[in-house]
Amino acid sequence: MLLAISAYVVTLVIFVALDMVWLSWIGGPAYRAVLGEILLQNVRIGPAIIFYLGYPLGLALFAVPPNLGGGSISQAMMRGALFGLFTYATYDLTNMATLKNWTWGVTLMDIGWGCVLGGVAAAAAAAIVPLIGGYFGAPGG
Repeated sequence: MLLAISAYVVTLVIFVALDMVWLSWIGGPAYRAVLGEILLQNVRIGPAIIFYLGYPLGLALFAVPPNLGGGSISQAMMRGALFGLFTYATYDLTNMATLKNWTWGVTLMDIGWGCVLGGVAAAAAAAIVPLIGGYFGAPGG
């Protein structure tokens, strides 16, 4: 159980940190340039918190655990990238189908980021969790 919790916490920290860098320096300005008139002035914090607590849980459940029992970090990266591909594509293609301002450029950039973010977060968690697992009485540390 502690190994699963540590997988979630590590995935959460990495995911949120990387996404904050992306949104602050690259993605955010690009999204504002294209979607400016449909974006809120201030983020709705409740839905953001739910997303940032939930998405890493999905990665921790579907991409990280198969690789903690002897799998490879590259497998975690691939599973995380695929998780990112399917989830971000669902969001972006739905927006592409329903929102006037949504563009192919935003769609492709965001799906690409979802693949990178999911892959890196899952791979990093799969690499880090076994190293810290022993501190919690779990195998691998």
